Amino acid sequence: MNEINKTALVIKMRELAIRAGQEIIKIYETDEFDIETKEDASPVTRADKAADAIITEGLAHAFPNITLVTEEQASTHAQNSNTFLIVDPLDGTKEFINKRGEFTVNIALVESNEPVLGVVFAPALSRLFYTKADGTAVEELGSLDPDDIGDVQRLRVRHSNNDALTAVASKSHRDAATDEYLAKYNISEFKAAGSSLKFCLIAAGEADLYPRLGRTMEWDTAAADAILRAAGGKTLNFTTKIPLDYGKQEYENSFFIAFGAGVQIS
Repeated sequence: MNEINKTALVIKMRELAIRAGQEIIKIYETDEFDIETKEDASPVTRADKAADAIITEGLAHAFPNITLVTEEQASTHAQNSNTFLIVDPLDGTKEFINKRGEFTVNIALVESNEPVLGVVFAPALSRLFYTKADGTAVEELGSLDPDDIGDVQRLRVRHSNNDALTAVASKSHRDAATDEYLAKYNISEFKAAGSSLKFCLIAAGEADLYPRLGRTMEWDTAAADAILRAAGGKTLNFTTKIPLDYGKQEYENSFFIAFGAGVQIS
């Protein structure tokens, strides 16, 4: 494969994430979601499919030589490549259906088992996070126009005081195992958040710790994980404590812990 122009790729990923998010919001405001149930019992809506079409068509046209894996197209899940784009066009479908607003569009580039570029757009919250080609992570401010990149502020994890951590966990998947694990820490504040936003809150210095002791897929985490790593955070395999890797068979993640600087992991 020819060397990827990462600056051009980030610009395209950002554009497509915003365009997909705009289409999602149009459907979100109609309440006509056309909800279906997939084989794994998870919901899928008209918005998931519309966003997927925008992103995959745009990426395939602009970067036809990069393998593309997307949640909503099972035919892409059998691919095996050292370098690939991975897409979750609407992460947090339950948040979308329940009108909680904390759903995201996620696009990432994986190289050698590591997420190296990522874009996370939360259209209902007007928050856009992404990595830059230089290895930094930013949040874009302003109108979030797909054709006009606005001002950005750099994202950096905060250095945590282990005597007073802010933990973040899922609204839809909170369980007893997560509570038991969090009880090992001195948690002074708890933030509930949906979808991949949990990683982004740590990257933005708004939280410190996110354990996930449940099933996730690589398209759920890759984009936000790339952003967290670029902001100085880490995502580790829950059992081995080595960095969460990508490109696994069937794209299923292990349990993991995401955290910012200075957090002493149990």
